[in-house]
Amino acid sequence: MVKYRAVKPLFVLFIFLIAIVLLTIPGCSVDLLGLFKSEDLDIRLKDRNTFHFLTAQDRNIVLPEEYSFIVLTDTHIMEGKSFGFENLPSVIEDAAFVVVLGDITQNGAEEDVQKFITIAKTLNVPCYPVLGNHDIYFNHWPVWRDSIGSSSYRIDGSNTTLFVLDTANAFFGNTQLEWLNRELKTVKSHVFIFTHTNLFVETINDIQQLTDLQERARIMAMLEGRCEAFFMGHIHKRIIKTYGSVQYITIEDFRSTKIYCRVRVSPKGISYTFEKL
Repeated sequence: MVKYRAVKPLFVLFIFLIAIVLLTIPGCSVDLLGLFKSEDLDIRLKDRNTFHFLTAQDRNIVLPEEYSFIVLTDTHIMEGKSFGFENLPSVIEDAAFVVVLGDITQNGAEEDVQKFITIAKTLNVPCYPVLGNHDIYFNHWPVWRDSIGSSSYRIDGSNTTLFVLDTANAFFGNTQLEWLNRELKTVKSHVFIFTHTNLFVETINDIQQLTDLQERARIMAMLEGRCEAFFMGHIHKRIIKTYGSVQYITIEDFRSTKIYCRVRVSPKGISYTFEKL
């Protein structure tokens, strides 16, 4: 007679939690060790206004009355492979700048951060990087900090203000939200905000979003009448919602789809199209 050992409840729970993590990161190669070794947001915010990649000119851009820009997300550069991101210069056209909404690298490796920087410099327009959760795997925040700089920052143009926010740990934090609220009092006529973690989901299977939904309510109230569009990535699918005066646009991952969003700005407002490289 074969005897079977009872499976301990804690072991079952551990396996279940691993499965949940694997299932809630669509399209990504999951790196559990890195997931549990990411630095805290407060540590990163101490390095605000530290810039290595962006020049002074990049941070004070001259924009005409009408202009366009490109937004994409989740390039997941890995082992030097950039999955088509290197071809972005061919579609820049009249874009004034580019924003990449995080998970620029697969696991924050220095060679992949440098690959991003090398490609970004070929665009011949400013390229604003956003920090994603994959970019800080394996305690790799120091790589980003020393190669790129701040993970939360403001960019001013002649008629536009851009805010890049750090949600790599799936929350904004009180310090960052208070900073944003103060900064919004001195913005230009057009305001755009960019972050990595999505604010919204569409189905019960889409459970990647901010861990604190009270923060979502807080930032939405803060932005009403003060922001035109809020751009996100992370979930690897497109979700578009409009609440009040703000359009909330979540973009699908570039790595598997080669999709990017082209935004056109004029005194009459904004419009956007999704294009494939």
